This record gives sequence, C-alpha cells and structure tokens, in this order.
Amino acid sequence: MARRPSVAVTVGLIADTHGLLRPQALEVLVGSDFIIHAGDVGDATILDQLAAIAPVTVVRGNVDDGPEAAIWPETAVLTLGVVQIYVLHDLSSLAIDPATDGYHAVIYGHSHKPVIERRGAVWFINPGSAGPRRFSLPISVGSLQVHGTEISATNIELRL
Repeated sequence: MARRPSVAVTVGLIADTHGLLRPQALEVLVGSDFIIHAGDVGDATILDQLAAIAPVTVVRGNVDDGPEAAIWPETAVLTLGVVQIYVLHDLSSLAIDPATDGYHAVIYGHSHKPVIERRGAVWFINPGSAGPRRFSLPISVGSLQVHGTEISATNIELRL
C-alpha cells in the first residue's frame, strides 16, 4: 500500500517589530500556515494583524512590558506533527539543551541579525528585525518549511 506524502507546512517567522508592522512583512507572511513572533512585538495589535493570516505563536521580548504582554510566555513550543519548534526571544537565555529535549528548531530574535544555522540536528533561526532599522542591519522576516521531519528555512530581506 502506497503511503501518501506528508503535507508541507509553512511557518512565517517575524521578530523585533517594536510596534511597526510593515506592509512588506505582511505580504511575505501571507500564505503561511502558522506564524511565530519571536518577541519585542511592541504593540499587541500587530498580533491581531498576523492572526488574520494564520495562527500565531508569540513570546515576550525585553521591550514587551504592556498589560497585554504580561500574558505572553517567555518561551513557547509549536508542534507540527513530529517536529518540535522551541521559541524564545533572546538566545542567550536558552536554558535547555534543544537536541536532548527533542527539538528540531529554535526560533529567536533580539539581536536583529538574521541567522540560519544548523548545530548538530537542531536548526537555530533568527528572522532578523521586521521593525525599525537598527544600525546597518537588514529589515527581514523568515520562512520555515516543514515537510514530515525535514526542515528548511529562508530569511527574506524586505524591499522598502
């Protein structure tokens, strides 16, 4: 009996909006099955706009101090089939061993620097900052493709 291939799932990645959700970021995220916001949202209405596209997983960043942000967790997990994705804002506060704990990817923000790197069996991905420009860093968002147990990621610099 032939097995049906698993369906690919797209996870839009965004971080460090700091109260600014650019239309270019929304355009890239349209079509996502899920969205992860890795903190420093800055304005809770941003999550409403993202939720109009897809279900949102959010964590609280160091600038998220309003009453709405008080309910956002410091870490979160998004489970897609057998794939476990760990989310936090600042990678330096990672208090687990993702590989030992069975995670396939760690999504984070804070540095505003887009990063995609594999450390052993675990992907570490920072989509960069989608909000106000910081120094000469790019304005970017990311996309994570999950197909069964296979993961691939891209970061997309926004054209402003």
